[in-house]
Amino acid sequence: MPIKVFTKENQASGNFNNGQILEKKPIGFPQDGGQLTPYSNLFYWAHAWAPDKDSTIGLHPHRGFEICSFVLKGEIEHYDTLLEKWITLKKGDVQIIKAGKGISHSEKLKSDSEIFQIWFDPNIQESLYIDASYNDFKSEEFKLDKNNGVEIKTISNNENQLGLDSFGVKIFESSYTDGENEHIIEENCYHSMFILSGNLNLKDQVFNKGDFIIVDNEKKIQLSTKNNCKIFEIISPIKLPYKTYAEVHNVN
Repeated sequence: MPIKVFTKENQASGNFNNGQILEKKPIGFPQDGGQLTPYSNLFYWAHAWAPDKDSTIGLHPHRGFEICSFVLKGEIEHYDTLLEKWITLKKGDVQIIKAGKGISHSEKLKSDSEIFQIWFDPNIQESLYIDASYNDFKSEEFKLDKNNGVEIKTISNNENQLGLDSFGVKIFESSYTDGENEHIIEENCYHSMFILSGNLNLKDQVFNKGDFIIVDNEKKIQLSTKNNCKIFEIISPIKLPYKTYAEVHNVN
């Protein structure tokens, strides 16, 4: 199916610290009960926010995956067992943890802040045997382009600005003025799009903030955008040169 839609209401939900941190998960864990399972080298995608107060997710371990946090609003603080210090990340900043052989980290979401945490599979059968590493990128480091009423922030592309080992991943954040916009779909790729704000009309369907769309097998699509629509988009391969963790372990 060329276009798949997962509205905010149909995504898995989660929370930490008795609701101090809330989550909607376009791609959740099997036990989360969401409609969408891992695909391409996208294993997990959570949108988390702290509605009322600062709240900390305690120290917990990761292995193998590339754990990426994108600060959408406000700021967070991060601690891990590699650097052994707290680091502040603000709106627009990006954090990359290559979990490798193993790393533990903790994060504090400040009141009224929002993040994406996305797990990529860089060929976890190999990454489990390398040392863990950490890097962060400031918002001003990312290239901004404006064309025909669209402002595009390039977070990662063929030049692999983030240094991801996950094969073929490109990441963009696009802000639209109201109107009609043609969007090119790359061959043999999934385009995974999360609506950060505003409204999007695609093939006579209206989508709103928090909705998640996957497009493939289309050459181009026509987007009708309203109310300062902003879209976070990940482009990733339909076929990978390695078996993913989800395939090896039959995660569904």
